[in-house]
Amino acid sequence: MSYFFKLFGIFILVLLSACSGKSNNNIPLPAPTIQNLGGTYDRISILKAASDYFGEGSEAIASLVEKSFLDFGAPNGYIIGTEVSAAFIVGLRYGDGTLSHKIEGDSPVYWKGPSIGIDAGANGSRFFALVYNLNDTEELYQRFPAIEGSFYYVAGFGMNYQQSGKIIIAPIRLGTGLRAGVNLGYLQFSKKMTWNPF
Repeated sequence: MSYFFKLFGIFILVLLSACSGKSNNNIPLPAPTIQNLGGTYDRISILKAASDYFGEGSEAIASLVEKSFLDFGAPNGYIIGTEVSAAFIVGLRYGDGTLSHKIEGDSPVYWKGPSIGIDAGANGSRFFALVYNLNDTEELYQRFPAIEGSFYYVAGFGMNYQQSGKIIIAPIRLGTGLRAGVNLGYLQFSKKMTWNPF
């Protein structure tokens, strides 16, 4: 209903501007963007989804979610899934889960990625990622390199930012296993599972 009233308000403003016979540059008309059509998730929805999935560490999750909201605002999608990874200098990562998009709904998603660095070990992780500026879910299916120097670690949960163009992914991971080090790499998302890491 509120969507109807917003559109009606825009129609009235445009009509009044046209009737006045002159440009109305002093009154900015709201553009029908995803943001003002209710196309993003609020903090409460994201915190509930993350807390329900991880089932523990609610304070740590809240801290990381708050950091992401402060940096980028409200996401219009999120991914819940699991992944496994292993490395000895060169590493590989594979994952699968569900993308929830505020406008387009739920769809399965897979990801993979190589890495290289001072890194050794293996681990499995629960994966929860906030997705920003994803106007069309088709735009997710590409490579996302990590943004250098943007790693946060709170009470067993890790988060980093990865970006390609305007789209930003903020993965939060809770892992089990034995792994230590630093590396450079990327995640590549796809509609189908494939073992080819590239």
